Amino acid sequence: MRRSSAHVYVIAEAGVNHNGSLKRALQLVDAAADAGADAVKFQTFRAEDLASGTAPKAQYQKKATGSSGSQLAMLKKLELSPAAHRTLIARCRRRRIDFLSSPFDEASLRLLTDTFRLPVLKIPSGEITNGPLLLQAARTGRRIILSTGMSTLAEIEAALGVLAFGLSGARLAPSRKSFARAYRSAAGRRQLRRKVVVLHCVTDYPTPFKDVHLRAMHALRDAFDLPVGFSDHSLGIAVPIAAAALGACVIEKHVTLDRALPGPDHRASLEPEELAAMVSGVRQVELSLGKEAKVPGAAELRNIKPARKSLVAARDIARGEIYSASNVVAKRPAGGRSPLDFWDIAGRRAPRDYRKNEPIR
Repeated sequence: MRRSSAHVYVIAEAGVNHNGSLKRALQLVDAAADAGADAVKFQTFRAEDLASGTAPKAQYQKKATGSSGSQLAMLKKLELSPAAHRTLIARCRRRRIDFLSSPFDEASLRLLTDTFRLPVLKIPSGEITNGPLLLQAARTGRRIILSTGMSTLAEIEAALGVLAFGLSGARLAPSRKSFARAYRSAAGRRQLRRKVVVLHCVTDYPTPFKDVHLRAMHALRDAFDLPVGFSDHSLGIAVPIAAAALGACVIEKHVTLDRALPGPDHRASLEPEELAAMVSGVRQVELSLGKEAKVPGAAELRNIKPARKSLVAARDIARGEIYSASNVVAKRPAGGRSPLDFWDIAGRRAPRDYRKNEPIR
C-alpha cells in the first residue's frame, strides 16, 4: 500500500457484490483495475464462524434482500473459497492492482496472512471491538486499515490499544489495562504511526448525506495523530471526492457490476463507469492540493505583466504639472510604477513631459 502524502490510495470495495459467483468476482477485479483504483477488496469469512443462527439481518440488509431468512443463511451464499481467493489474487497480479480482503474470523485472517501472505489487512467496522481478532492481526506485523463505523472515540482508542500492544510485541498478559499502557507507550505510538490508517466510516447503506459528517476525519486526526481516510457508503461520487480534498489518504468505495442485482450492498455501490469517474476526480484533487504555501507559481509569474497595471499618464502631462487623479491612471500592463505608489507621487510635479498612456517613471 502506497503511503506517500501526495497519493490517495483508492480501494474499490467489491465486498460480497459477487453474490457468491467467482466469475462475477473476477469481473469486479477487472472493473476496479479499468477504473484506475489502487486496490480491489473482498471479504473473507466462514459464515458459521461469523454469525450464529439467531443473528438477525441488519435493517439495510432486510431492505435489500428481504426480511425472511437469517443473516447466517444470507452469508453462507456469499462465502469465497480459498481456491477462489487464489484465482482472484492471480487476476489482480495480472491486472496490476492490489488484492485486499477483510477477515471476519481468526481462521480467515490466518488464510490471508499465512497462506496468501497479504501485506495489508483491512479491519471492518463491525470487528472494532473484537479484541482477539485485532490482537491476532497486529501480531502478524501487517499494515492495518481500521474502519470506525458505529464507533466512539473511546472505542477507537481501545482498538488502537490492542493494535499497539500486538504491533509493539508487548510481553505483558493481554488485558484492557495492558492495551491502554501500550497505547500510551512510545513504542506503541511509533508502531501505530508506522502501520495503521484509521478510516472515518458511517455504517448505513446508503448513508444520507446529512449523516456523513466528513469533518469527523479532522476529529480522528486530532485525537489519534494517525493517517486518516474515509470509507464511503453514500450515493454518488461527490462525497469521496470531497474527502480527498479534506486530506483523506485512503478512500474506499463499494463497486458493483449492476446496482439492480440482488444482495445487501449493491444499492450503495458505484457501477464501473461511476467508479472510473470517482477515481478521476480523486486524482484531480490530489494534484490540486499542492503545498501549504501561498506563493505565485511559475505560470502565474508569466501572467503578472499582462494582468496587472502600472501608473500611466491619463492625458498629456506637461513638465512641472502636478500629479493628480485627473492626469494619472492605472492601466495594463505592469512593469512601471505600481498603482500602490499613486499616493507617493500625488501632489509632486512631473520632472518631464509625458504623452498619454506613457508609463510614469
